[in-house]
Amino acid sequence: MSETCEHSTHPGNPFVTSAQATMHCLTGCVIGEVAGLMIATTLGFAVWPTVILATSCAYLSGFTLGLLPVMRDQGKSFAEALRLIWIGEAVSIGVMEVAMNFADFAAGGMDATSVLSTPFWIGVAVAVPAGFVAAWPVNWWLLKRDLKACH
Repeated sequence: MSETCEHSTHPGNPFVTSAQATMHCLTGCVIGEVAGLMIATTLGFAVWPTVILATSCAYLSGFTLGLLPVMRDQGKSFAEALRLIWIGEAVSIGVMEVAMNFADFAAGGMDATSVLSTPFWIGVAVAVPAGFVAAWPVNWWLLKRDLKACH
């Protein structure tokens, strides 16, 4: 499994496989991250509570999107699926969240006063690619060492 995944469109190409794994992880992170940012911005949270809420939501949605396919496709229980994916997901999401929150903060998104404001969406637009770029080499490394599973 280290360099190929059954569903990969480029089996055997670790560059593409790790990009696909990163994109899958990013999808879960962005769902939670944006939900957390929207809640925090709407409630007027300061920066650190915003980071904590957005990161918590990203972990929740990221792990959910990681667990469900493993449970469904491999017939694993929740506990079995969690044992298979937790290390890879925790590390990947952690790296992605550090990059995304830093980029969002640096772009001024966390200072936005409304989810309808331009700074809010500029922050998101800068954070998403930053998360991908930061996590891609990490996912490559995790896949190469069988610490992350494709799902």
